[in-house]
Amino acid sequence: QVQLVESGGGLVQAGGSLRLSCVASGLPFSSYAMGWFRQALGKEREFAAGMSWNSGRTSYADSVKGRFTISRDNAKNTLYLQMNSLKPEDTAVYYCATVQSWTLAVPSGSWGQGIQVIVSS
Repeated sequence: QVQLVESGGGLVQAGGSLRLSCVASGLPFSSYAMGWFRQALGKEREFAAGMSWNSGRTSYADSVKGRFTISRDNAKNTLYLQMNSLKPEDTAVYYCATVQSWTLAVPSGSWGQGIQVIVSS
């Protein structure tokens, strides 16, 4: 079955950086568009960033544009999210997911278990 396993979360001070990783198994990773979503406490899950199967296209939420960078290594079946200039409002559980290839922002069914990111002020 499909497994998406996130790592790299934790506690960081405002202005700091973190890099999330998501290792995929059970699917032809290099054929799938992938994305990152996040859910803050008491809020709905929201799109953060998406990338096409070949890294040729990316999409970002306005709230993270210019600070977050999505990337992937298809040889390692791994998706990344580099998060810089973190703000307290970035505090959330971050999820790796497969996404629709044409929008890059709509989930298409497979999710990781999520990983907590806490940004202190």
